[in-house]
Amino acid sequence: MSHHQVKWKTFLKDVMICSLGAYGGPEAHYGVFTDQMVTKKNYLDEAELVELIALTGILPGPSSTQTITAIGYKIGGPVLAFLTLLVWAMPAILVMTILSFIYRFLSNFNLDAQGLRYIGPMAVGFIAVAGYKIGLKVIKNHWTLALFIGAGIITYFFRSFWVFPLVLIIGGIVAVLKSNEKDLWYHVKLNPPWRYFVIFLSLAIGLFVLNIVVDHQLLYLLESFYRYGYLVIGGGQVVIPYMYTDLVDVYQYMTAQEFLTGFGIVQGMPGPMFSFSAYAGGLAAREGTQIFQVAGALVAGIGIFLPGTLLIFFIYPIWERLKSIKGIKVSLSGVTAVAGGLIAVAAIRLMQSTGFTLDNIIVLGVTILLLLTKKVPAPLIVFSAIVLGFILV
Repeated sequence: MSHHQVKWKTFLKDVMICSLGAYGGPEAHYGVFTDQMVTKKNYLDEAELVELIALTGILPGPSSTQTITAIGYKIGGPVLAFLTLLVWAMPAILVMTILSFIYRFLSNFNLDAQGLRYIGPMAVGFIAVAGYKIGLKVIKNHWTLALFIGAGIITYFFRSFWVFPLVLIIGGIVAVLKSNEKDLWYHVKLNPPWRYFVIFLSLAIGLFVLNIVVDHQLLYLLESFYRYGYLVIGGGQVVIPYMYTDLVDVYQYMTAQEFLTGFGIVQGMPGPMFSFSAYAGGLAAREGTQIFQVAGALVAGIGIFLPGTLLIFFIYPIWERLKSIKGIKVSLSGVTAVAGGLIAVAAIRLMQSTGFTLDNIIVLGVTILLLLTKKVPAPLIVFSAIVLGFILV
């Protein structure tokens, strides 16, 4: 699809479909992106999507949010990218803000264990199909197969935040070393948009200093969640220990049960897992008025998404130019093979956490078949899984 023919309204509607149909964290989100943005609408091809996944896997911040924001940037520049971020993240942030008011009732319904029980295996189906399609695209010879499998094995056993960017970089180096092409490296004029990096750095330093000088809870929440946003690489699950230590252990804004209740609910929510920040921020500010609590939720939500967004605005235009260098193009064959391996092994890990029960395996199998036939829309598959969960409780 030619980008100048894409209507922003149509594209943002597709972003909304992704937001409402993306369950289960970054890896599952990529399955929805593949289905909606690649297969159905052809906004980009699978190779380009894997490149973006690899790029955002190296950057700090919410990776699936950065990926879909970058797709918006590719289609319509920074303005559409910002609108993409809002459409993608705001539904989940608003719902989690509301849930911060009614947390005391959520545990009585035990939603995660009942009606939402089949979201897990269904999400794994999305990941499995995405991994399969990406594998077909990126495995071109024996060494890309070795990278695909090797990256999967390494990240299966080692889950530290530094492992993901490290294996992606190693994949790129291996591809360059295996290449027989000449003149791989030459100078390209980048003209990076430094303003975004300056804003990113100024906020990081400025909020830290200001928080020391001024004692205000909203300022503390903004600084804390902004910090979470730039310290984390690898998705929403990785940032949880940071939040838990600050909000539960140190400042005691909420109990462990209240924290875990919200985190359990967000597992069954569509959209970015970082929307959990709105719930946590709302609970942290609940001692004030209702307006103050809403402000706490929104400040936390804005804070955690802002650094990753500024970084993708800074990096993506450079990325497009860097890809014109032959050496970078060559390295991408290794990077994308690794990224494919990461997504494939995510399906295995998540299915293990969901449980290999007969009903889960059936839901997984049916989801994969429906996605491969391409006849059933992703939101309908998700809705069916939720309805089935409530019926069979």
